[in-house]
Amino acid sequence: MRDSFLSNSRKRILLVFFALVLLYLVTYIIDPFSSYWNGYFSRPSTIADLLFSFVLCFAYSESSIFISARLNKRISWTVSPTKRFLLESSLIFFSVLLINLIADSVVALVIDTDCGGIWREVSMEETRGMLQWTVVSVMIAFMIMAVNTGNYLIQNWKNAAVHAAELNQLATEAELHSLKLQIDPHFVFNNLSVLSELILEDQQLGYEYAENFSKIYRYMLVNSKRDMISLEDELRFLNSYIFLIENRFGEGVQFEINVAPLALSLYTPPLTLQLLVENALKHNKTNKKDPLLVRIYTENEDTLVVENSCLPIDKTLETSGIGIENIKRRYALLSVRRPQVLQEDNLFKVIIPLIQR
Repeated sequence: MRDSFLSNSRKRILLVFFALVLLYLVTYIIDPFSSYWNGYFSRPSTIADLLFSFVLCFAYSESSIFISARLNKRISWTVSPTKRFLLESSLIFFSVLLINLIADSVVALVIDTDCGGIWREVSMEETRGMLQWTVVSVMIAFMIMAVNTGNYLIQNWKNAAVHAAELNQLATEAELHSLKLQIDPHFVFNNLSVLSELILEDQQLGYEYAENFSKIYRYMLVNSKRDMISLEDELRFLNSYIFLIENRFGEGVQFEINVAPLALSLYTPPLTLQLLVENALKHNKTNKKDPLLVRIYTENEDTLVVENSCLPIDKTLETSGIGIENIKRRYALLSVRRPQVLQEDNLFKVIIPLIQR
């Protein structure tokens, strides 16, 4: 996310003019009877005074923006608000003092040159004016900080709202996909046909098939709307799905699953593995002589690989378009790591990052 509106040069200049107006307004309100205001607009040095004040306001604004931008990368307002406020306030306060010290040195040098190098005692009014200037400049810097912070928090809120909306949309798509699968007449008819055959041949196997069939529906109904689910639960669901596939396709498809125990406690978006297995079945042949091989394994503790041999079917089936694209988009919202899709001559591989909550 970009740092508030600070990348827009026009808005940054407007912020400086805002600080300049505020500077003169607050200074006048604090001491409207100061000799500084006597004949202010008739003095020949008025333009130089305005220019000098503009440069100071520019320095205050840019230093505040710089500090805020740096801290945005290190300390979040939403995670550590107290620490962030104290640190940013301190840094801005000292930056203002440093800028004023440099400005006072420049002014003293100019006055000393004009006076021919003769030392001049600073009057009480001038001392009061310097203290007043310091207080006002700190107030201005803090007001700029408040503007930056408010805009930053508003942008964060907007991004979080968009993030939640996108995530909800993707979850809805996954849920719709599962509902389509539930009411898909081919899916229901094929599995009921297999179930009726199994009941006639082996009642125990038919009972197990019906049990796994119901587990798939229950899992989809309960978990399709969740953002993430543990790999252990996802694999438990996948085992039920594989049971149906193996009894439907027989030896035309083979599965190899080898997942490290430590990876089971990590997370992935629900239905990820089912979508990838379904994708392999949709685009490849399944026959006994040359079975489709689907392998699921961990390369390391936080990376899961789902790969299948490539046995392309002659006619491409129409798909819903949700599958792999849905997985990519959900990962874009849930993790900084992204799935990788690799296509080789005889192998299709998807590398899935596992998420730690």
